[in-house]
Amino acid sequence: MPSRRGSKERAGLGAAGAARAAAGVVLGLLARLWLATLRLHVVAPGDLPDDRPWVLAFFHGTQFPLLAWPRRRRTVVLVSHSRDGTLQAAALARQGMAIVRGSSSRGGARGLAALIRAVRRGDDAAFAVDGPRGPYGVAKDGAIVAARATGAAIVPMGSACATAWIARRAWDLFAVPLPFTRVAVVLGAAVEVDGEGARDRVERAIERANRDARAALDAGARAPGAPSMRGRRRAS
Repeated sequence: MPSRRGSKERAGLGAAGAARAAAGVVLGLLARLWLATLRLHVVAPGDLPDDRPWVLAFFHGTQFPLLAWPRRRRTVVLVSHSRDGTLQAAALARQGMAIVRGSSSRGGARGLAALIRAVRRGDDAAFAVDGPRGPYGVAKDGAIVAARATGAAIVPMGSACATAWIARRAWDLFAVPLPFTRVAVVLGAAVEVDGEGARDRVERAIERANRDARAALDAGARAPGAPSMRGRRRAS
């Protein structure tokens, strides 16, 4: 029979997990209100494939503004089994994301397999390709594996914020746009992952999308009647 001490420990872990999930719900609702204040500008090519699922690919730190983009269909995301992952999963669910739990160290293969099944059913998927711990801008294999297994197109994404708070001590320099600021979200041309060098192509495409987002934001700032950027903190 399980010990009384073990039962108490499991109960404590369950209570802690429930508390983190509840905190994630609150955080997710706050994020929805926050995102609704942003002045969003979206740039996307007109020839993205409509007849195939997409694997949306981006770098860590740029993802919060991307949540403001109105997704074309249900989108599944892989979230780790960590304590922070419990909070993150609940918050992302409030943004309309479908959640699959898994990570590179615990349950990663099962999580990726579940995500692939969802894409085969017609969902899109979203990956921070350089996660979970970096280094920044160096793509791992998850998005490419998912695209090859499902025939999906990898669609690179980038973002830029006119004004933002930046987590300077975080490895990914996570950017949170200030309320009511202008943000640009760019979807790049689809990247095919057949053959060698797929990771390099994905990395370059995401880098280009981030540069294009900054350029779109700068072009808006220079337009007649645009609000002055002087004295305000800018972030990419």
